[in-house]
Amino acid sequence: MDARTLTAAEIAQMIDHTLLKPEATRADVEALIAEAAELGTYSVCISPSMLPVALPGGLRLAVVCGFPSGKHTSVVKANEAAESVMLGADEIDMVIDVGAAVEGRYDDVRADIEAVRAAAPAPVVLKVIIESAALTDEHVVGVCKAAEAAGADFVKTSTGFHPAGGATEHAVRLMHETVPGLQVKASGGVRTIEQARAMLAAGATRLGLSGSRAILEGAAADGSY
Repeated sequence: MDARTLTAAEIAQMIDHTLLKPEATRADVEALIAEAAELGTYSVCISPSMLPVALPGGLRLAVVCGFPSGKHTSVVKANEAAESVMLGADEIDMVIDVGAAVEGRYDDVRADIEAVRAAAPAPVVLKVIIESAALTDEHVVGVCKAAEAAGADFVKTSTGFHPAGGATEHAVRLMHETVPGLQVKASGGVRTIEQARAMLAAGATRLGLSGSRAILEGAAADGSY
């Protein structure tokens, strides 16, 4: 994939249009959905407390799990994921226990992901948020392999809420190279069309964006609409 030649419409179909602010209201979520439909994004990504929602045809629903700390028990995460699927989620974006990764407890990370996978089996898409900015390269490799072994579909860089930061080209490339059989979602701090194209060029196949309109307008400005 040559990210430089992707049109705005093609990029839109790689976007999870996202609203995860704690102060978000139902009216905010309704506005998000309307904007996603207008922009032609792949999905919206919201908090589980916002469910259920009505979506126009073709727009998918991603819901976070164990968000944003990942410090929930596996049972809680599994129950949260199962409820979200029951209420309409097509995709689950779960947060790992980042501390377990820092300690190198990859078997525990795998078991945590497996619990959510069992609660939200295919065809539900499972994305695993690893909080890459808080991890060393060694940890990133270890948790990506754990996610692959646990049956995840995606590894995802960040929640966007961690003080260590969000997505980087280096992390996306490392994740893609470590588990080429999985897809990679770049999320956290992607605010310009240049950043978006760089993440896609590094191996991302999905973008988690709150500022989707500005990025797609940037694509229009560079002649890609």
